[in-house]
Amino acid sequence: MRCALGPAGVVDASEKREGDGASPAGDWPLRWVYYRPDREAAPNTGLPLVPLKPEDGWCDDPASGALYNRPITTPNALSHERLWREDHVYDIIVVLGHNDDPPIPGMGSAIFLHLKRGDYEPTEGCVALAREDLLAVLAAAKLGDSLKISE
Repeated sequence: MRCALGPAGVVDASEKREGDGASPAGDWPLRWVYYRPDREAAPNTGLPLVPLKPEDGWCDDPASGALYNRPITTPNALSHERLWREDHVYDIIVVLGHNDDPPIPGMGSAIFLHLKRGDYEPTEGCVALAREDLLAVLAAAKLGDSLKISE
């Protein structure tokens, strides 16, 4: 199974910084799955499923206080990642438990497991898989499982 990681490679989670393009090394809990109901059926998984809506976003603004590294509604003046995209990379998104309990501003946000772009083009810090591989992971996944990112 091939995967794409950030162009800056993998960094120790304590060195992860917002916008560095690196994937954080660590063992990250699988929190829940977003999916585009207009493009995908709900995946077969033991994880909680959340259908995406056009206004869904994810706050990546370190100055946002309690909203940092959390889902938000768009439009929004805060810096954020749009989850409803024209391309297909976010048709299925697994939210990883990186820097979320509690989030520390600036230590990295929106670290997801999602669909690959092209021939495994680099991500901005996420992990990306081919659709069939991601669906296979989800079919075996249940609450309490995690994804290990290592160098």
